Amino acid sequence: MSLVSGTSEPMIQQREPSKKRSFVRSFLKLPRNVYLLLLFTTGKGFQISLSVLTLNYYVHSLGYRPDFIGIFSAMPAIGSLLSAVPVGRLADRIGRKPVLIMTAILTPLFLAACGLVTSAPFLLVCAFMQGVVSTAYWVTNLPLLAESTTEGQRVGVLALNSFLLLGIGALGSLLGGAIPEFVSDIMHVSAASTVPLRWGVITAALFTFVFGLPLWFLREPKRINALEQPPAVPGTEAPAEAVSRERWPVLLFLQLLIPDLVFTVGEGAVVALIQIYFVLRFHLLPGPLGVIFTISGLAGGVFSLTAPLFVRHWSKLRLITSVQYLTAPIMLLIGFSPLLPVAIGGEYTRSFMRTLIEPIYAAFALEQVSDKQRATLSGFYSVTWSIGFSIGPAVGGWLQSNVSLSMSFVFGAICLLVAPTLLLTFFGKKAR
Repeated sequence: MSLVSGTSEPMIQQREPSKKRSFVRSFLKLPRNVYLLLLFTTGKGFQISLSVLTLNYYVHSLGYRPDFIGIFSAMPAIGSLLSAVPVGRLADRIGRKPVLIMTAILTPLFLAACGLVTSAPFLLVCAFMQGVVSTAYWVTNLPLLAESTTEGQRVGVLALNSFLLLGIGALGSLLGGAIPEFVSDIMHVSAASTVPLRWGVITAALFTFVFGLPLWFLREPKRINALEQPPAVPGTEAPAEAVSRERWPVLLFLQLLIPDLVFTVGEGAVVALIQIYFVLRFHLLPGPLGVIFTISGLAGGVFSLTAPLFVRHWSKLRLITSVQYLTAPIMLLIGFSPLLPVAIGGEYTRSFMRTLIEPIYAAFALEQVSDKQRATLSGFYSVTWSIGFSIGPAVGGWLQSNVSLSMSFVFGAICLLVAPTLLLTFFGKKAR
C-alpha cells in the first residue's frame, strides 16, 4: 500500500526541491494560531514527560504498592474515556478556544493537587479529574491546527506538532530527574523522598499553565455549520444504494478496533509502570531515571520521522505486525534482565519500534474506511486507548504486587503476540 500513487520516480525527483522551498515559505507565513498551538504543545510535552517520571514515583514515596499505583495510573485514562465525547460536543457548541483555555487552567490545577494530597481516595479522585480536564487538549488541538492551515501546510505542521510533543517534550524527563535532585540537595534529604518528588510534580503542572497563557490570543477559526449548508439541488440526491454503502461497517470497525485494544492493554501494562519498575528492580534515583527516559523519548521522536522510508519497501500491515511480534520478546528481555544496561537497551529498542509504527498504524487503519467514516474511527481509537490504559496498568500493577515484577512484562508480551495475529487474521488476505 504505497503512499505515493500514479507518480513516477523521475517526477518526484524533479519536483522535490520546489516542494521543500514551498513548504519553508509557507511555514514562515503560518497563521498566529499555529505558532500559539505549537508553543502549547511543547509545554504539554514537557508536562507529560515530567509528570510521567515523577508522579508514580511520588505515590511510591508515600508508601503505596504497585497494585495501587497501577489503579492510580489508570484513573486519568478512565476520566478521559468518560469525558472525551462530552468535551468534544462542548467544544463544537461553545468553540474550541475556550475549551482549550479551560484545559490549560484546570489540568495544572488537578495535576498539582495530585502532588499535594497523600490519602488514597484523594489521589484517585485528583488523577481521575486530571484525565477529565486534560482530554480537552486531545479533542481540540489537532482540529484547531487543521482548521488554521492550508492543505499544503497541514501535513508538515501536524508532523511538527507530533515531534514537539513526543521528541522535544521528552526533555521534561531530564527535568523530572534534575528537580528532585536539586531540592534534595537543598533540604539534605534523599531525592527519592516525598518532598523533592512533590516539587517535580508541581513543576510539571506549571509548564502547562505557563505555556497555556498565550492561548488567550488565539482566534477561533470560522467553521461551516452543518445546519448552514446549502440545500441539496432537487434531483441530485444520492441513490438509495449509495446511501446504504455509507452505513457503519460494524464488522470492519470491530476488526480494526479489537486488535488495537489488545495491543493497548499490553502497552498499558508495561509503559504506565515502566519507571516504577526501574526504581524497584534497579533502585534508581530520579536523576539517572530522568536521563534514561529523556534519551528514550527524544530519540524515539526523531526515529518516528523515518516511518515513510520503511513504507517504501514494505506494506503497512507487514511492518505493523512484524514490529509487534518482535516487540514481544523485547518486553520479556526488559522484564527479566538482571543487568541495568541490558534493560535500558531493551527499553530503547521497544520505544523506537513503538514510535516507528505509530503513524503507520494510523494510516493503515484510516485507509480501510471511507472519508466520511474516518473521524468516527479516530474517535473510537481514542476510546480503545482509554480502555487499554485503564485495564493495562491495573492488571500490570496487580501482577507486580501479587506475582512478580516481571509478570507485567509477560502479560504485555502475550498481548503483543495476540494483537498482530488478529490483524493478520482479519486483513492478511486483503493485503496479498
